[in-house]
Amino acid sequence: MNHKYILNEDFTSFKDFLLSIASSFTKNTQSIHKARNELKIINYNAIDTIVKSFQVPNILRKIIYTFFRDSKAKKSYEYSLKIAEFTPKPIGYIEFYKNSLIDESYFISEKFDYDFTIREPLVDENFENREEIFQSFARFTYALHQNNILHQDYSPGNILIKKEVDDYLFKIVDINRMEFRELSLDERLKNFNKLWAKDDELKIIVEEYANISNEDKNYCIQTALKYNTNHKNKINMKKRLKGIKVVD
Repeated sequence: MNHKYILNEDFTSFKDFLLSIASSFTKNTQSIHKARNELKIINYNAIDTIVKSFQVPNILRKIIYTFFRDSKAKKSYEYSLKIAEFTPKPIGYIEFYKNSLIDESYFISEKFDYDFTIREPLVDENFENREEIFQSFARFTYALHQNNILHQDYSPGNILIKKEVDDYLFKIVDINRMEFRELSLDERLKNFNKLWAKDDELKIIVEEYANISNEDKNYCIQTALKYNTNHKNKINMKKRLKGIKVVD
């Protein structure tokens, strides 16, 4: 099977690992997420890596990703380099081709040893230093937006957090859907809507965001709450139409 790949120059010793990743992935049992795509932890050269195997696309998407659009693996790698400050360190990506069309593809990054995701303090009202975490998260999000970064799947499981001595270190993952451009205030506030946060939680986050961005606090809170409610209503309506039980 033919292949294309790029390896980060900081990980030149990983070439054999990258080229044999399909076999290593199949043999490895440390799966940490499995849906359309699958993530596994694989250790190589005493370094834990996260290997993301993307779902093999259907024939139409194979044609699109082969001739007209970058694959998700390639975008994940290139975006990680572009915003390296905000993501786990990228190692490389590889695409395998069958009958001249893209088939399997993998993105590999260094494992970020996070303590929790933003989901835990959002769900657990007794989570330690909850308000402090939300405020730190607001500052992290502001830094993303100031760098013209719009993560289009800014959902709880994609926001990793590590506790440090005086603050929290954040990293974002699942970044193949990104936009890089100057953002309006409303676009910034709308970016919080996939957190599925309760109103009181969102108010803490957005109030801090308004403070550091010197924007009107009341406007920011009301606008963010509006987008949050609209998003929840949209998703819940889709669930009801499918006969799925809705949980607020």
